Amino acid sequence: MSRRDGAPAPANEPGRARLELEFDEPYLLGPLFGDYDRHLITIESRLGVHIAARGNRVQIEGEADAASRARDVLVGLYKRLEQGHDIDAEAVQAVLGMAAQPSLDGIINDEVASPPRVMIRTRKKTIVPRSPTQTVYMEALSRADMIFALGPAGTGKTYLAVAQAVSQLISGSVDRLILSRPAVEAGERLGFLPGDMKEKVDPYLRPLYDALYDMLPTEQVERRIASGEIEIAPIAFMRGRTLNDAFIILDEAQNTTPAQMKMFLTRFGMRSRMVICGDPKQVDLPEPGKSGLHDAVTRLEGVQGIAVVPFTTADVVRHPLVGRIVEAYEGPGQ
Repeated sequence: MSRRDGAPAPANEPGRARLELEFDEPYLLGPLFGDYDRHLITIESRLGVHIAARGNRVQIEGEADAASRARDVLVGLYKRLEQGHDIDAEAVQAVLGMAAQPSLDGIINDEVASPPRVMIRTRKKTIVPRSPTQTVYMEALSRADMIFALGPAGTGKTYLAVAQAVSQLISGSVDRLILSRPAVEAGERLGFLPGDMKEKVDPYLRPLYDALYDMLPTEQVERRIASGEIEIAPIAFMRGRTLNDAFIILDEAQNTTPAQMKMFLTRFGMRSRMVICGDPKQVDLPEPGKSGLHDAVTRLEGVQGIAVVPFTTADVVRHPLVGRIVEAYEGPGQ
C-alpha cells in the first residue's frame, strides 16, 4: 500500500516519536487498513498522528504517547483479525476508546493491544467493550444478580444490558426479557396523550425498542413481543408481580421516586437478573433530591450480590463529539 498524502512533522522534535510496525500476514492488511485506508484515517484523526503504510510495514509519527497508542491500536486490531474477528468502524472506535483512557506510568492498557476478554453475542452482532469501564460492566452483567449502572448518556449502560439480556434469552438462560422505564419525566401522567395505553407509552420506551432491533431481526423482536417473551412496559405495570426466570432492565431509573424504586427492586424473582440504569445528574423529577436511584444506591451499598458500575464522560462511546458535549455541560460552573 502506497504512502498517503500529508507530510508528517519531523520525528526528532522534543516529545515526538517515529515508530515502525511489520505485520506477518499481508492478506490481513486490507481489512486492517479498511477501504481507502479509512481505518488508518480514523486512527490518525482521533490520536493526532500520521500513519504511512508500504507493503507489510507501517510507520507512525506523532507525539510519543499518541504514537504508542496508535501502534497498540493497530496491533490490537491485527490480533483480532488473526483470531477470526471482523474489523469494522465500530471495532476501530472500540479499540480507540480503550486507547483514549489514561495509562499508568506511560504503559498502554493491555486491553488495547489484546483481543477483548469479554464479549456478548446476539443474532445480529458480537459486541465487545469500548472502554475499560464497559469491560467491568460486561463482566458484572455476566455474573452479578443485580447491577446498578450509573453515568451519562452515550456510555452504553442500557445498550449493553439489552445485549446481555438478548444473549441470555437466545441461550435459554432466562425465559423472558422485561424492559421498563418511567413513562414520563415527572411521574406517569399519561391521560392527556392520544391513543390507547400502548400508543401512550411507546414513545417513551422507543430507546429500548431501538436497542432490541439492533440485536435481533425485526421479525424475531415482533414475534417475541407478541408471545410475551419480551415485555416492554412502564414501571407502573410492575406493581404486584414477582418476576422469575427473567432478565429485567429498568432504564432512566433516576426519574423514579424512592417508593417506585423499592417496588421495582422487590419484583426480583428466582433465577432472574436485574439491571438498573440511570444518570444521577439528569433527574427530571419535581424534587431532584428525591430520586429513587440515588436513594437505592445509598441504601444498598455493600449488599452482597449487588454490583455498582459508575461511568464517566471518558466512557462515552457515541460520536466523539457527544463526549465533548457532555463534558461542556458538566464542566465548571454547571
